[in-house]
Amino acid sequence: MGQSTERYPNLSKISLAVFDVDGILTNGQLLFLANGQEVKQFSTLDGLGIKLLMQAGIETAIITGRSSPQVELRSKSLGINHLKQGREDKLIALEEIWQITQHSADTTAYIGDDYPDLSAIKACAFGASVPNGHPFVKQHADWCTTSAGGEGAAREFCELILEGQGKLEQLQSTYL
Repeated sequence: MGQSTERYPNLSKISLAVFDVDGILTNGQLLFLANGQEVKQFSTLDGLGIKLLMQAGIETAIITGRSSPQVELRSKSLGINHLKQGREDKLIALEEIWQITQHSADTTAYIGDDYPDLSAIKACAFGASVPNGHPFVKQHADWCTTSAGGEGAAREFCELILEGQGKLEQLQSTYL
């Protein structure tokens, strides 16, 4: 990655990474078929990033304002630890996860792109957004990816956390 993680000392304490869906794991566009079925497109780059986090012992969660079977399927296929759908109250959903786990605001990183994500972004030790996120949200985030949501942004977020913990290079070396 080559990014300086020294500016983000909180990355070393992260044990839970939380992702919004629309605008982060997808490009934020909503596609509907003629029969009303919703279609979502996910990046395999992001999926591997999430798997790398879990390999490094970092738990993962999805908190999304919409509910869809596609998100449930994607979550299960990746082995995501916690899934909260239909939740516009992102911080309350996050607090529910903290109550049933050993995680806290001090050990959580969150990535989101719009107003409903803002309270969670600000509450966590590390809050991130994406270039196609709302400007007000980006203004309050600790960091912004260079890739857009749905196009590798979640992968950048994952690798930044891993780099900040000194684990990225070792994980990458397993692919050599």
